[in-house]
Amino acid sequence: MREALRLAKRSKGETSPNPMVGAVLVSGGNIIGRGWHRCAGLEHAEINAISNAHRLGHSTRNSTMYVTLEPCSTAGRTPPCTKAILDAEISRVVFSTTDPNPKHSGRALRLLKSKGVEVKHGLLSDLSAELNVAFNHWIITGLPFVTVKAAMTLDGKIASVSGESKWITGSLARREGMKLRHEADAILVGVKTILADDPALTLRDIRRPKPEWRGPDLKRVVLDPRARTPLDAKILNDDGASKTTIIVSKNAPANRLAKLKEKCIVMICPLKKRKFDLKYLLKKLGKQHVTNLLVEGGGETNAAFIESGYVNRITFFYAPKILGGREARTGVAGEGLPLKPGLFLEKIRWRNLGPDLMLTARVTRA
Repeated sequence: MREALRLAKRSKGETSPNPMVGAVLVSGGNIIGRGWHRCAGLEHAEINAISNAHRLGHSTRNSTMYVTLEPCSTAGRTPPCTKAILDAEISRVVFSTTDPNPKHSGRALRLLKSKGVEVKHGLLSDLSAELNVAFNHWIITGLPFVTVKAAMTLDGKIASVSGESKWITGSLARREGMKLRHEADAILVGVKTILADDPALTLRDIRRPKPEWRGPDLKRVVLDPRARTPLDAKILNDDGASKTTIIVSKNAPANRLAKLKEKCIVMICPLKKRKFDLKYLLKKLGKQHVTNLLVEGGGETNAAFIESGYVNRITFFYAPKILGGREARTGVAGEGLPLKPGLFLEKIRWRNLGPDLMLTARVTRA
């Protein structure tokens, strides 16, 4: 099962809106086939493992399949894996976690058992569930799994008093930030970030898989209530401009909206207490198959998600620097939360990245 999990991770960032899945076939104590789901629309892990075994000249009859997720039992863009398992005459299936979709959970287990296949489940289920934490959250709630990411100094500054922000952290930290983008379906920033930095918000310095295995490109979303995004901004003038979404309010000037619509997608989002209704927005993104949303905004945008309760994970990078300055931009601004109940973190993990520190934690409310 650990080998199956290792295989599943090979397609990190490429399978959305499907989960990452790995599968291993064993016969006579030896691995005879390996497979993983490379990207949505291509064969699932189970079918790839069976095909791999056959290409290597092995019989799959009476073999055992170890797979990280309950096999699919319904036809989608590919045939159901339960049929492939039965056709391959596999006699035993061990899967790690049940399908998180309530409509399908346990269905394959019952189907395979009814056909005489021995089925076990629950092996390394905590690792398998964490691997697909974004997919599981999306399939159950319909909302993207939201990660707030920021790079800051030890005193929480994301820019100096004069506005300088490149580069606060070193190359290793920036590379980990690119990995977060690679794993996400969409990246979201506020218009102040666009006005201050004019970022490209693209994937860089990340080894990509073969084109035929590659998942959808990273979507870009900008919160811009008054449609202030400059028409010459990088995100409106590159190859991904037509897929970039600017989120505006109904109060945005009509002439600005008309010009933006010539370059990108414009979505009107209702306001709630003079701020964007984030639940409405997240529901819209969820329906667009955004399972994993990375928020890389400035202090106000980060705070909006944190204060509203719609953040699931934070990833903060800390550089061993002190900038100070009461007017300097901070990583989390907003109105702030009271100490109680406040926002609490769990599953905390610290990593050293050269001189910098990386904090990753899940968010919980007491």
